[in-house]
Amino acid sequence: MSGSHRHLLVHVDGPLHRTAPQCKLAATVLFVFAVVATPREQFWAFGVYAVMVVLAAVIGRVPLLGVGRRLVIEVPFLLFALLLPLVGRDRSVEVLGLHLSEPGLWAAWNIIAKGTIGVAASIVLASTTTVPHLLAGLERLRVPRQLVAITGFMVRYGDVIGDDLRRMRIARESRGAAGGSLRLAKAVATSAGTLFVRSYERGERVYLAMASRGYTGTMPVRTARATWSNWVACLAWPATAATVAVAAWRLQ
Repeated sequence: MSGSHRHLLVHVDGPLHRTAPQCKLAATVLFVFAVVATPREQFWAFGVYAVMVVLAAVIGRVPLLGVGRRLVIEVPFLLFALLLPLVGRDRSVEVLGLHLSEPGLWAAWNIIAKGTIGVAASIVLASTTTVPHLLAGLERLRVPRQLVAITGFMVRYGDVIGDDLRRMRIARESRGAAGGSLRLAKAVATSAGTLFVRSYERGERVYLAMASRGYTGTMPVRTARATWSNWVACLAWPATAATVAVAAWRLQ
C-alpha cells in the first residue's frame, strides 16, 4: 500500500474492518446517491444522514475527531459555496447588514450539506478499508479490470513520482533555478517532460517484470468473503437513506 495512503486506515479490529470491501463500496456509493437525490429544502433529512454517518463511524471504531480533521480536505469547496450568496443577482435577503442572494444561499447550503455528508461517508470507508482491498472490491463489483489496474498503479506509484519531482526540484534549485519568475518556465517545462519520460519508462519496466512473474491483470489480494449477512447489513444503510429521500420528496 502506498505510504501516503497508509495513514488513512484506522488500525483497529472493528466490525467494518472485517466486512467484505465490495459490500462497503456498494453501500457507500448508494448512500451518497440517496443523499444527492434529496431535496435541499428538507433540513431534517440531512440531519438523519449525518446521524447515520456518525453511527457508522462509531460501529467501525473510527474516531469522530479524526473524521472531523480529515474533513478539512473539502475546505476549498466550502469557500466556493460561501461565495455564492455574495455573487448572486437577487440580493433579497439581508443578514448582518449584508444583502445576500436567496438562490445563492440555497445553492451554498446544498453544496455544504451534501458535500460534507458524502465526504464523511468516504472517510469512514477509507478508514476501515485498505487501498488493495478497495481495488479488490472494485473488481468484485465487476468494474473493468483495466480501469482497476490503472487506478492501482496510480495509487502505488504516486509517492514514487512525487519523490522524483521533489529531487528534480532540489537539483534545479541547487543550480540556481530558484524563485517564481517567468524565466523558470522553461526549466519547469523541461522537468515536467523529463518526469513524464521517466514515469513512462518505469511503467514499461515494471509491467515487464510483473508479466515475467505471471501477472495476468489482477493482483493477488485476500479479502473477506462477502456473505449474505454482510450484504444485508451494509445495504441496510443505503436502503434507509433511500427511504428518507423518498419521504423528503413526498413532504416537498
